[in-house]
Amino acid sequence: MLFTGSSTGGAGAAGPDALSRVRLADGCLFLGRHVPRAELKRLVADGFPVVHLGRREELEGLAWVGADYVSASREVVAHLAELGHRRIVLVREDDDAPPSTDRQQGFLDGLAAAGIAGGPGVVLRCADPARELTARRVRALVADGVTAFVAEETDTGAAWRALNAAVREAGLSCPGDVSLGLLGSPPADLAARPVPMGFDIPRHRLGAAAVRLLAALVAGEEAHEPLVACEFRAGETAGPPAVSPR
Repeated sequence: MLFTGSSTGGAGAAGPDALSRVRLADGCLFLGRHVPRAELKRLVADGFPVVHLGRREELEGLAWVGADYVSASREVVAHLAELGHRRIVLVREDDDAPPSTDRQQGFLDGLAAAGIAGGPGVVLRCADPARELTARRVRALVADGVTAFVAEETDTGAAWRALNAAVREAGLSCPGDVSLGLLGSPPADLAARPVPMGFDIPRHRLGAAAVRLLAALVAGEEAHEPLVACEFRAGETAGPPAVSPR
């Protein structure tokens, strides 16, 4: 059985009996940014075969497969640094889901590896990106020396949508005035050119790994699936800084 959830907690996952129907199957794959933790914990405690598609180390005993967002995000920053960018800002949603924390860790690791100073100003956490990331704010950051922005991918695409809109409304060209990167793939309605620099998540390979792991658990076998590497995407939104960064 495949059980999917939304960014706000899952398809009816808040109810005490939300997951009772999964026991009709021999095992279950879970897919979603947020999971019903208490119900999943009970399934794991009962020995029911469960695999989550995405890193979930906070739930002890839960098997999972995941993409290597840390290495992929670090590679995006390395690419920007090679182009000459020294002031880079990450735009992310105000959410502590593992995919977000992994991307931020990779971003910060990339800054450190390139010898770029970090600090609180390099990460913008937005509860409402469309409202908080305005054209005025982007212009102020660029005037202060920021030459590149990267945004995280989520199921809503809120950070990337807000960043694109703010850059456009600020009258800035990309990559002429500012470079943009996306830690993941764009929403379907924003997938047309220009293709963002970033990385693609190997969703088919992740799905196959999850099924292999679940099949092993159902058969009572020990199994482990390594992190799946993401694929760097050169795209069309990143170039050398327009001016020498401060």
